[in-house]
Amino acid sequence: MPARACIGLGGNLGDPAQALRAAFRALAALPESRLLATSRLYRTPAWGRTDQPDYVNAAALLETRLAPQALLAQLLAIERAAGRLRDGEAAATRWGPRVLDLDLLLYGQQRIDVPGLRVPHPHLHERAFALVPLAEIAADQPFPGHGSVGEALRHVDSAGVDAIEGA
Repeated sequence: MPARACIGLGGNLGDPAQALRAAFRALAALPESRLLATSRLYRTPAWGRTDQPDYVNAAALLETRLAPQALLAQLLAIERAAGRLRDGEAAATRWGPRVLDLDLLLYGQQRIDVPGLRVPHPHLHERAFALVPLAEIAADQPFPGHGSVGEALRHVDSAGVDAIEGA
């Protein structure tokens, strides 16, 4: 049975809007998956490390038959194709600038905690830059421990998360 997976997208190097649009196309081409919806693009202030350019963020909703780990492997392959190298990322660069970042935020109503994959994403409930675009396309999506995506969004400050016109 397919699962609904929520993907967070972000980037702040090069042309992030173009990188996110290309990532949407790559998500639409994933095996055993169907892209159900994509959000608008949002300009957001950097989070974690603020000494870097603003980000462009978005969200995608997939219906997929891929297991969570297989889906994560596909997301990492899309990042690599865009020029992102995660191998050996030090703590100092953890929230640093990047060409493309794809995060598996939610996978149905599952809770997953295995090396390299935690779902729901452990900081999703704190991050307006992820919740705002996700709520645009999946406000009713169950968010284990927080009700729904829309309910979680009501508990964060979304100031500074602004839709980019014409995206």
